[in-house]
Amino acid sequence: MFSPSLLSMRWADVLFAHWAVDPAVVEESLPEGLSADTYDGDAYLGVVGFQMEDIRPRGAPIGRSFPELNLRTYVTGPNGPGIYFYNLDADDGLSVGVARRVFNLPYYRAAMSVEGTGDGIRLRSQRTHDGVPAADFDATYQPTGDPTPADPGTLDAFLTERYRFYAASDGGTLYAGPVEHPPWDLQSAALTIRENDLFQANGFDHPGGDPLVHYSPGVDVRASLIRPVGSSLPIPP
Repeated sequence: MFSPSLLSMRWADVLFAHWAVDPAVVEESLPEGLSADTYDGDAYLGVVGFQMEDIRPRGAPIGRSFPELNLRTYVTGPNGPGIYFYNLDADDGLSVGVARRVFNLPYYRAAMSVEGTGDGIRLRSQRTHDGVPAADFDATYQPTGDPTPADPGTLDAFLTERYRFYAASDGGTLYAGPVEHPPWDLQSAALTIRENDLFQANGFDHPGGDPLVHYSPGVDVRASLIRPVGSSLPIPP
């Protein structure tokens, strides 16, 4: 059961680009308490970009909208399978500050744009956050198939149907946070990447091979307070 939601929002025009990697690559980067989740022996690094629409605290009459771009992987932990984020770049300074404090996530400020073009949706990002590695991203993506939910047990479901994230504090405390949304409607997609510094900025070599690419028109999402793993009490905001 989910606790009462802290935030509601919509994730729209979503790009999923996933590269298969050796699980050891992911294991070396994870905090204590988490291990790489694998599918047919592979771990995955995913670049996920989208438009965050109408994000608002519970009861707020007005929301905020801005682009977001993250690099993530998939893990198993004490509370079950989930997502571990290496970075979440966003074009909203206020939201970045709140998310870093309340959710203990590696959010960074960036100048970003998401716009429709004749070739699809172009997402551009240039990190502006002080004190962290620079990271630029520029890509165009376009759906090429019909939208359909992922079948349970498939790789598509493994990569997208995740309803929990993990985060670790500087002191090593591990937290888990639930998210709630309907199943994704996924479409195959074409992707042209002009620039992608996210792997390098997070200490990874760029994975070999072509990514597995999906597009989703989006989902409505609710997020709740994170809790220290093993505790029934939320951390204070």
